[in-house]
Amino acid sequence: MPARPRRRIGLFGGSFDPVHQGHRALADAAMSALGLDELRWVVAGQPWQKSGRVLAPAADRVAMVEAALADAPGQRVERIEVDRSGPSYTIETVRALQAAEPTDVDWWLLIGQDQHANFTTWRDWRELLARVALAVAARDGVEPVPSPELAGVPHRWQVVPMPPHPASATVIRRRLAGAESAQLLAPAWLAPGVADLIERRGLYHPVPAQPVDRPASPDAGPVNDRVSASSGVPQQRP
Repeated sequence: MPARPRRRIGLFGGSFDPVHQGHRALADAAMSALGLDELRWVVAGQPWQKSGRVLAPAADRVAMVEAALADAPGQRVERIEVDRSGPSYTIETVRALQAAEPTDVDWWLLIGQDQHANFTTWRDWRELLARVALAVAARDGVEPVPSPELAGVPHRWQVVPMPPHPASATVIRRRLAGAESAQLLAPAWLAPGVADLIERRGLYHPVPAQPVDRPASPDAGPVNDRVSASSGVPQQRP
């Protein structure tokens, strides 16, 4: 009897703050290039590499990824890191996921070129290489090159050609913080469902100033009529 082919599962980790169409383009490319049966988007709870920036709430980032994957068969959200307290380390995630799956799974870790270049700074990176194969995104036609230290450790890796895409989470956050509507970024940069969720939940938009309670003076008039001329119109959120 011929051996049953091993299932191929990919892991695509990130803060996805917010998830954008560039992420989706890379995920779709990896599904095809690697012949994956399943791709799990591992939403980071508290990424150790981004400890200096406050992320959108994990529940909102999970919901955005779910919206981005509404039409992506074989791709789903993996909540293991948002449900775990403390910083997110890939090796801990991989150990837990592999312990919960049969042994006949071929695991792939999808990473970008910056992550590939800095891979030897990751926790227990040698053990990680023994557990997963690396799928490295090649952007702008630039071939990924492992560092000398990484190249010195035998491991499996494959280049995933990444279709060019201009979307940037940093730029998206900046534009939304400037009061631009997320709907203007859809569908080119944001999936329509993601843009709708951002608007409904008021994510990344400037927060309206909250009124400060002060004792009313006798001639101040009704409370509802006292509006500072400099306060502007509060942003309305559905």
